[in-house]
Amino acid sequence: MKFVIQRDQLMESVQHVMKAISSRTTIPILTGMKLEVSEAGLKLTGSDSDISIESFIPAEEDGLVYVENIEPGSIVLQAKYFPDIVRKLPQNTVEILTDDHRNVTIRSGNAEFHLNGQDAEEYPQLPKLHTEDSFELPIDLLKELIRQTVFAVSSSETRPILTGVNVKIQDGELHFIATDSHRLASRKLPLQESGGSLAFDNVVIPGKSLTELNKILSDSDDTIEINVTDNQILFRTKHLYFLSRLLDGNYPETSRLIPDESKTIVKMDTKELLQSIDRASLLARENRNNVVRLITKGGNQIEINGNSPEVGNVVEEVEAASIEGEELKISFSAKYMMDALKAVGTDQVKVEFTGAMRPFLIRPIEDEQILQLILPVRTY
Repeated sequence: MKFVIQRDQLMESVQHVMKAISSRTTIPILTGMKLEVSEAGLKLTGSDSDISIESFIPAEEDGLVYVENIEPGSIVLQAKYFPDIVRKLPQNTVEILTDDHRNVTIRSGNAEFHLNGQDAEEYPQLPKLHTEDSFELPIDLLKELIRQTVFAVSSSETRPILTGVNVKIQDGELHFIATDSHRLASRKLPLQESGGSLAFDNVVIPGKSLTELNKILSDSDDTIEINVTDNQILFRTKHLYFLSRLLDGNYPETSRLIPDESKTIVKMDTKELLQSIDRASLLARENRNNVVRLITKGGNQIEINGNSPEVGNVVEEVEAASIEGEELKISFSAKYMMDALKAVGTDQVKVEFTGAMRPFLIRPIEDEQILQLILPVRTY
């Protein structure tokens, strides 16, 4: 095997693939990265058996040559060393070649590294998923769906199913839901024609997989193809293949958590509310959960306060655009509220309360597709 490649392209692909490689895997060869070169270009593969990522660098694209002097072949390199070597190479081009004994030479400028490779035949074959259950989405929309939900997955392994995001398609609508049982994030999206006849509901993607996928995908309006099977999901773009296992088990029915009536509705500027909760939380850090309190006052005023008996307290009055309904005093986690407000991503927000001890909803004023729910904290 032999080829010459542009270092920047190689580095980018290596970084993508590294996100799937774990030093703690039980299969020794999976601590390595597989390189496969053919006349078409170079394919890099990494996997920890939960996530598998393939990144492809075409030999030539749009008149630019990325890989040349190709002698096809494949090898597995130690992922512990290879990325650092590539990162520190002196020149913009890199030559990589192997001999019959799987000794790998990496040359760039006057630097020459020798690594022991492993037999690529021993590397597990990734399943090639092509299913009926496939649909396409613009990449930037998928990133938005992930951003608005994945933060609410549970970080505790006591209920593993809650560490994932539930993805459903019903009636031509894609729905992402995440909850850790103290809060819930939900985002819906009408699907284009390609997904019109699709339907599934118990697909649960590990939060970790979606977080890594979100980091790898660059913002663009290109589309990504999504294939679902019983236990795996595949995200595929032109040069990237991202495969994740799905979580086993039934995701809880969350629709009944969402109150269908509200007693107090506050509409206000998202940024203003976010910043005042951020300030109130400065002195609330000492107590558990970082709890702040919201009290509605007359004349569209709300009071936000945070206190910690040993440290001190902070009180701030903020003007809402409107307050309708009953007066209210409620306490909640500042972190949860700030996460929710950031995820909503609109200038104006509507907060719907159903009493001091009932879950409350946060959503954009004009948009029913985005919904955040938080359970309050009992403090008095």
